[in-house]
Amino acid sequence: MLHELRIHSLALIDELHLDLSARHCGLTVLTGETGAGKSIILQAVNLLTGGRGSSTWVRSDRDQAVIEAIFTLAASNQAAQDLLAEHGLQDEASGQCMIRRLLHKDGRSRLFVNDQGVTAKLAAELSSHLVNIASQHDQQQLLNARSHLDFLDSYGELWELRQSYSADYQRWRQAAEALKALREREADKEQQHEFLRLQVEEIAKIKPRPQEDEALIRERDQLKSSEMLLQGVGAAERRLNAAQDLLVEIKKKLDQAVLLDAELAPLAERVTAAGFELEDIAALAAKYLADLPTDTSRLELIAGRLADLKQLQRKYGPSLEDVLSFAESAAQELELLDNMEEQIRRAEREAAKLLHQAEQSAVALSRARAAAGERMAVQMEAELASLNFPQASFVVGLQKVGLQKKDAEEGENLRPSGTDEVEFLFSANPGEPPKPLSRIVSGGELSRMMLAMKCLLARRDEVATVIFDEVDAGIGGQTAEAVAAKISELAGHHQVICITHLPQIAARADLHFKVEKQVNEGRTSTGISLLDEAARHAELARMLDGEQANAQTHAYVRELMARKHRSADS
Repeated sequence: MLHELRIHSLALIDELHLDLSARHCGLTVLTGETGAGKSIILQAVNLLTGGRGSSTWVRSDRDQAVIEAIFTLAASNQAAQDLLAEHGLQDEASGQCMIRRLLHKDGRSRLFVNDQGVTAKLAAELSSHLVNIASQHDQQQLLNARSHLDFLDSYGELWELRQSYSADYQRWRQAAEALKALREREADKEQQHEFLRLQVEEIAKIKPRPQEDEALIRERDQLKSSEMLLQGVGAAERRLNAAQDLLVEIKKKLDQAVLLDAELAPLAERVTAAGFELEDIAALAAKYLADLPTDTSRLELIAGRLADLKQLQRKYGPSLEDVLSFAESAAQELELLDNMEEQIRRAEREAAKLLHQAEQSAVALSRARAAAGERMAVQMEAELASLNFPQASFVVGLQKVGLQKKDAEEGENLRPSGTDEVEFLFSANPGEPPKPLSRIVSGGELSRMMLAMKCLLARRDEVATVIFDEVDAGIGGQTAEAVAAKISELAGHHQVICITHLPQIAARADLHFKVEKQVNEGRTSTGISLLDEAARHAELARMLDGEQANAQTHAYVRELMARKHRSADS
């Protein structure tokens, strides 16, 4: 359940603290004039569920807005417990879950769970196990037939079965796509084979070697300068030999001097080392001269070879290593093409096996949906009867995807969600056939239908907290009393928070908060206060007749509040 909600510097809210720790379940209502800021509180909760935020929501004189909610986790809420454990987010000491959202004026936004940074996706997944928000957006979803399948699967607790089917479907789709790619390649196999064969033969004919072009360019450059290199390096070698002879004489002189003064020994040793170094340099110069290419007739051969290599590089890669890699890949591709028929046969067998598995999963899912649809229709009619639809008819219409296509190919009727299309049909009046919701439901009827749906779903999920945002739209009179009774019934086993303008609902609250605007030092802000019995009476009277409340109004308020107590006693 939602234990506490704190909001700081969000829109009109300067500082707001909603303390719900007094009750583990029951009905909490938020009332107030239109525009007082009730929707801001709901928006704050939505931000905690990963909803998109905006820097414009931060109060103009502040740098950031902070929204924080503390939830207590029931032991039965295994999904939330597992998700926290999976991501190392548990607070084992308190057993609570704290979600915090920061909105900065510069547009940055951060989410935390138990003081650890999380993604919006993870926050949304976690909050879906903690709180269920029923807003006018949800009512519009009820008008959209594409959402009805999700409602049915939630009611029937079929999501695990649906995910199992979806995994089978995805495996089949991947196999089918692979088979399709093979068949497309088979269609122009001969052309591909000939093209690849010519490419492999062209490279094999030239037989390039790694870095061969670099070695040839070096040899070409040496040949072009061979005469000058012979002269220059030869002269250097002769001088090196002469220098060695000179160092030998110097070494003899120093060795004689060392006999007279031992301090000259290091100098003699350095001359010896210099002699060895000169000897090594002279040997390298001699070797260079011996290896230096001088056959200038090779220049034409080198130019031709480089031209061949350059042609390969232009076609198959910037380097010879790339050319050789391409040749290897092309050879492998040729081998695959040679074995194409066997590959296709294997791919066909695999796709057929996976298609059969997906179809079996789809059949099992469809049967479960049909059974859930029958139960849902019966229970929805019972819920609607308690909401002042005494003879309403509700039908869960199921039909197969693409049923009209008699010549459909194998697997063509499979979809990621199964083979079923679902649409809810409704009739409020006896003798009138049920029709799609979007064609017949009024605003008041839609509010009651969403309430009935939420009541059904709430009994099946582990979410302890349900929030209703103005579920009373378009409702009045006897129907308002029926809606109030239904919300109160749901609050018997859930924590229900209801933003409402209906006194019939507000009168049944266990906790009643009033949201109102205040002006302090020229600044408007939204505040919230928990009402005692007398203040609740005054607020209910305002909700009924505004400033025109009279003795009859106050008598009706007493009657409304008495009904709550009579209902609790019964």
